[in-house]
Order: sequence, then C-alpha cells, then structure tokens
Amino acid sequence: VKVKIPFGNKYLDAIISVPEKKSTYGVILTHGAGGDMNFPHLVSLASCLASHGVLCLRFTCKGLNIAYRTKAFKTVVEYLKLSDDYKLSGVFLAGRSMGSRAAASVIRQLSQNDDDGDDFIQGLVCLSYPLHRPKLQSKLRDEDLLFIRCPVLFVSGSADEMCEKKLLEGVASKMKAPKKIHWIDKANHGMAVKGRTTDDVMEEINAQVFSWLGENIELQH
Repeated sequence: VKVKIPFGNKYLDAIISVPEKKSTYGVILTHGAGGDMNFPHLVSLASCLASHGVLCLRFTCKGLNIAYRTKAFKTVVEYLKLSDDYKLSGVFLAGRSMGSRAAASVIRQLSQNDDDGDDFIQGLVCLSYPLHRPKLQSKLRDEDLLFIRCPVLFVSGSADEMCEKKLLEGVASKMKAPKKIHWIDKANHGMAVKGRTTDDVMEEINAQVFSWLGENIELQH
C-alpha cells in the first residue's frame, strides 16, 4: 500500500507491506544516506517480514542532516501509532546505515520525553550501523546507543569500514539494553561479500532480523 505521510509542508513517501492476516506488530524501516525506500535490502526485508506476518512500513527521507532524518522518522512513528487501519500493539524501528542512527536517535528522544511509560516502541534493528567515519575511529557515534533501554539487534559486516568489529563490541558491552550482534562474514558497509550473491546475503540478514523479532515479541508476552 503506497501512502503519503504529512511532514511539515511536505509529504514523506512510504510503502506498507501488509501481511495476509492482521498483524499485531510492525517494523518501520528506512534507508541510509544514499538511496531511498526502494533500496534492494529494504524491499527484500519488507517482503520477508510481511510474508511471515509482520507489517513493514518503509519510507524515504532524503537529506544528510541527522536531526532532520530523526524528525521525519518520529513523524512516521506517530502516523503508524495513530493509524486506524493497522491498530498495532507495537513497532520495532529499523534502518540501514544513517537510517539506523536516526532510528536510535528517535528512541532516545522519545524515552527521554516520555513520562507515561509508553511501550509502543519495542526495539531497534541496526543494519550496517555507521559507528564511525571511514578511517576515523577516534570519534564514535555511540551516544544514543548508550541511552537506549529497549532490545537492540545489530547486523553488520565483519569488514565494514564504518564499523570496526572491536569498537562495536566495546560499545555493546557498555550498553544497558539487551543487545545482539550478528556479523555477516567478510561483508563491507554495503553488505557486499566476495563470492556470495546479493540475494544470498539478504537471506541471511532477513532470517536474523525475523528470528530476533520473534524472540523479542515472545519475551514480552
């Protein structure tokens, strides 16, 4: 289902992949600094989730300003929360690269402004989280991650030039949230692996995300 979500004086383009049976939980998914919601990894994950009964809304928000991207993501969360068409009990926020930074930022902001213990947001999925700039490992983008309390899944390439393995493991060890890291062996930031097809890598990512969602939905019920 194609939707346009009001955002300031514009609209955000989004596509909702709706499962055959009514879904209780949803995933909101967005892209990295380049590309849009039709980035192959996002399309593949959305159709995998919907075919397994999890609603998935993916949206496009261009712009390299993280505050702007975060604001857009927050608007999409509100939209889905108030939607009468899909009456969800909760959502997981997910993003690729810069999109996962925006998702983390939304969760931190909402948890800080939130006095009524709203548990609509159930968890965070970070695909290729950009922990640092390439070759610039002294400045880590970890401040939001350290504040988050809900479950977090990282899926990263072991050869990601923007997420040194030891550094992410170090950040994860300091996090208060329940977390899991799945390393895609020899994958770079774009999740490309020499000798493996894109579809093969995407299947591994999708399977990890789906099984982690299942574990976390069960834990809460």
